[in-house]
Amino acid sequence: MTTPELTARGSRAKMGVPSAGVSRPRPRGRVRRMVTYAILTPIALAWIYPFLWMMSASVRPNGKVFAGLGLFPTKWFFSNYTDAWVDAEMGRYFLNTVVVTFGGVAIVVFTTATMGYVLGRYAFPGRRILVAVLGALVFLPQGYTIIPIFDLIGKLHLDGTLFGIIIAESGQAHIIQLLLYAGYFRQLPKELEESATMDGAGFFTIFVRVFLPLAKPVTATVVILQFIASWNDFLLPLVLTLSQPDLRTLAVAVYSFQGENYTSYAQMNAASTISLLPVVVVFLLLQRYFVEGIAGAVKQ
Repeated sequence: MTTPELTARGSRAKMGVPSAGVSRPRPRGRVRRMVTYAILTPIALAWIYPFLWMMSASVRPNGKVFAGLGLFPTKWFFSNYTDAWVDAEMGRYFLNTVVVTFGGVAIVVFTTATMGYVLGRYAFPGRRILVAVLGALVFLPQGYTIIPIFDLIGKLHLDGTLFGIIIAESGQAHIIQLLLYAGYFRQLPKELEESATMDGAGFFTIFVRVFLPLAKPVTATVVILQFIASWNDFLLPLVLTLSQPDLRTLAVAVYSFQGENYTSYAQMNAASTISLLPVVVVFLLLQRYFVEGIAGAVKQ
């Protein structure tokens, strides 16, 4: 650096003028950020308040559950969790839910990934029509398909079994998961497929060893979506376990706390807290991949 440049920089520094290459503070951006936080913080607190109130109600006596809107009871009754877990047999229903959820997630990841791979990588007659029909199925309510599903499970002699519930959960039209995989696979370079073909790899080998490992963000997104859907599903497990109460899932078991003449709201909130905690934990563990999967699938 020459002497005149050093002299000019020194003069600017004495006058309080920032030199070239030195970032100046941006008060507008800071104010905008503070305003954003000020607006979103109350919204976030209002959004999370029902969950916090449920946790608070789970440690209150049943007669004081609706005594107020405060989150800190004067006396904590942790026995509600013991009563819900042991007396109401929530442990058995928790295990049923784990089996149904993990079985459904495994099947849905495999089926939607393979179908999404074909839709995203291969051009065949009627593909656009097929995608349009699949997109229209998103707006089909679950209640419209409950009778055919119940009849099909009965004809397969899977009624009264956890495997029947798993098939019913995983056999639905998982359009969102399918389109996420298709969108992600579509934007991957063709050279990956061509080089694997030159090495002698077949269709299934290319899919399993090349493309599926690259789709980890989308797989994490599909795992979260299906985990939440299977874990919280109420209608299908309710219909399929009417004759087998021992096979109830947590969502159905929580509903059973409401009786004809008496409702144990404290134990119901304790059971609901137990039911929601695994969903929160799974989402917190995979939230980074969830955002990456959504962004990668919609990338053009």
